[in-house]
Amino acid sequence: GTKKKATCPGLGLFYTILSALLFSVASLFLKKIEDVHSVEVSAFRCVFQMAFVLPGLIYYKTGFLGPKGKRIFLFFRGFLGSTAMVLLYYAYQVMPLADATVITFTSPVFTSLLAWIFLKEKYSLWDLLFTLFAITGVILIARPPFLFGSRVSGIEGSYTNHLKGTIAAIASTLSAASTIVILRKVGKSVHYFLSIWYYAVIGLIGCVIALFVLNEWRLPHCGRDRVFLILIGLLGLGGQVFLTKALQIEKAGPVSIMKTMDVVFAFILQVLFLNHLPTWWTVGGALCVVASSSGTAIRKWRHSVKKAKQRDI
Repeated sequence: GTKKKATCPGLGLFYTILSALLFSVASLFLKKIEDVHSVEVSAFRCVFQMAFVLPGLIYYKTGFLGPKGKRIFLFFRGFLGSTAMVLLYYAYQVMPLADATVITFTSPVFTSLLAWIFLKEKYSLWDLLFTLFAITGVILIARPPFLFGSRVSGIEGSYTNHLKGTIAAIASTLSAASTIVILRKVGKSVHYFLSIWYYAVIGLIGCVIALFVLNEWRLPHCGRDRVFLILIGLLGLGGQVFLTKALQIEKAGPVSIMKTMDVVFAFILQVLFLNHLPTWWTVGGALCVVASSSGTAIRKWRHSVKKAKQRDI
């Protein structure tokens, strides 16, 4: 028989690092764009997603609506996923890049909590501890005045915008965690491309409606911003592709741990290109959140390995 070609050791982890770098650079370009609302940036991102997914839907003959019993789940996956994207882009625009990136890494912790509530998955004392770590990290980043006093230093712009960005980032994380729970509920009965298709179509429709309601639709006033919009779409798409490829050839646990490189890249890019040094509060919050998400990933990884061994026996 023919032997399957061996995968290059560490290739999945390399794809994960490359994905983290692409996502971080896309976030940097978002910070550099002027006078373009986060909803409009999200609409451009959805257009790129649709252009990429459409040929795949035609090639795999999945259709455009999906199985009848799964359409409601796909709708909410698209709605919550696109909402998470808009809120995250808004957070990137109004608060430091590293702060917003760190808050998004609480997603695995909230995913475990929501999976326990809605899918009846196991939620242990370790999971509770990791949740408390994540909340502590977010508090250190937000630095609410009733805990840290009225003089909050080291933020970008006004504290009001910093607080709005923190709330948007937390809401984005909860929405992203909800989409993961929905995808677990759907399982492998729906093709991956169809899931992204709903995400892009519903996101584009929602963004267009929001732009008309907010009266924020405008073309970028300079060529540089237009180039940035295109690059954000391409880099975001590339990051998603490499992350998907990483998960195809590597276990989810190592990929989740290596994905914390997002935080490292965010700190480096913020210092090099935005001239904004992170405070020790942000560094402390980042350590809490990274420890929390890494601990959650390691526990899930060990649990899956244990179950695989039991099946083999």
